[in-house]
Amino acid sequence: MTHALHWQKSTFSGGGEGNTCVELATTPTTLHLRESDTPGTELTTTTAPLTHLIRSIKAGRSTLG
Repeated sequence: MTHALHWQKSTFSGGGEGNTCVELATTPTTLHLRESDTPGTELTTTTAPLTHLIRSIKAGRSTLG
């Protein structure tokens, strides 16, 4: 059974209405990310790689080639 995702806007997106927001939805095994101006394009990941990316960015290291 497929459930509709509950999308939440990032607090860093200005908090207002509009289409310049980063949105996040979760399921038990997956994180879903999208930009509100292109809601049909969605990035999915799990918590471990996203945590690694965020920690690397905060530490000033790029994990992207």
